[in-house]
Amino acid sequence: MDELFLRVQARLTDRDHVLLGWLADHGVLTSFQIAHALYSSLDFAQRRLLKLCQAGLLDRFRPFRAEGGTHPYHYVLGQLGVEIVATHRDEELPRRDQARRRRWHLTTRANLPHLLGVNQFFIELAGYARTHPGTSLDRWWPAARFATRYGFLEEGEPFGLLDRTPKVRPDGHGVFTDGGRRVPFFLEHDTGAEPLHILLDKIGGYDYLARATGRAYPVLFWLHSAVREHHLHLRLTEAGIRYPIATAARDSTAGLSPADAVWRLHRRAGASLPLAELPYTSARKSGTAA
Repeated sequence: MDELFLRVQARLTDRDHVLLGWLADHGVLTSFQIAHALYSSLDFAQRRLLKLCQAGLLDRFRPFRAEGGTHPYHYVLGQLGVEIVATHRDEELPRRDQARRRRWHLTTRANLPHLLGVNQFFIELAGYARTHPGTSLDRWWPAARFATRYGFLEEGEPFGLLDRTPKVRPDGHGVFTDGGRRVPFFLEHDTGAEPLHILLDKIGGYDYLARATGRAYPVLFWLHSAVREHHLHLRLTEAGIRYPIATAARDSTAGLSPADAVWRLHRRAGASLPLAELPYTSARKSGTAA
């Protein structure tokens, strides 16, 4: 390794490594997202991000707004950042143009707002954990992990457990803990662009996964409006869906975190539940846990 690589690596903090790992897995984060999840103030975050950019660890861009002006800075990995992550994970070093190719892909993708929306969900959980003792975001897996059947497997599960890739690709998977209560979940981030029957069709893939593995993690539909949430529950009832589904609407939960009591569990009357209290079935527990 060259001297610059070693010198920069020696100056990285644990928080820097977390950020680099997130960008390697999830592509892009805004300055506000990074500050909320990892720093006590936006100003402190921006100063550190500038240093990481100057060192070649990060790169940044500012998309234009349709109504004029620009969005906040969006951060991606620089070439040195890509190499640091690969070394830290004991992976093969990437091509010298890897960061440039990643940046081009991320800045030109038509669904960048959807990606940022998915990332915002997990950033909210990470920010909640940063400010609430006893809580933690223990896992954050990206959609890319689920391109093959093996990405759906938990540690220790045999490769042959699934005879095919489930016909679903969640927007993310996480494990969140609050006060000793732990819940794994799959996320479906809804923008309202897909017909409701498309959302229902996705549940078949989760049902197959549950039958094959013996574990049924709740699917969280993070919907853009309360009206769409109401209509989705009607369709779920009409279809006789019994897989654990929880919903929340962003327009009616403004100012609240996904960790809060915002989740409406399908087929369960009563008050909305906090994320960590959603029930799930685990193969290891052979039962339902809350």
